[in-house]
Amino acid sequence: MLLSILLQATASAGIGKLGAAIGAGLAAIGAGIGIGKIGGSAMEGIARQPEAGGDIRMSMIIAAALVEGAALFAIVVCGFIL
Repeated sequence: MLLSILLQATASAGIGKLGAAIGAGLAAIGAGIGIGKIGGSAMEGIARQPEAGGDIRMSMIIAAALVEGAALFAIVVCGFIL
């Protein structure tokens, strides 16, 4: 109920579309930075302990999927606002 009231208020002002576009862009940029840090840290960890490469790689993929899922959710919510 509160979300529908907020959506109506921002839709009438016209600034909601700008906020949604900025929010979607920030979500995409944040996901890119997050996945980059995950990958870089995983490569450093594998370089230090090559025998743990499989475990580190699996943890990296899971963490990257969680970051990507959160970013996709944020972009979808911004899309609904548009």
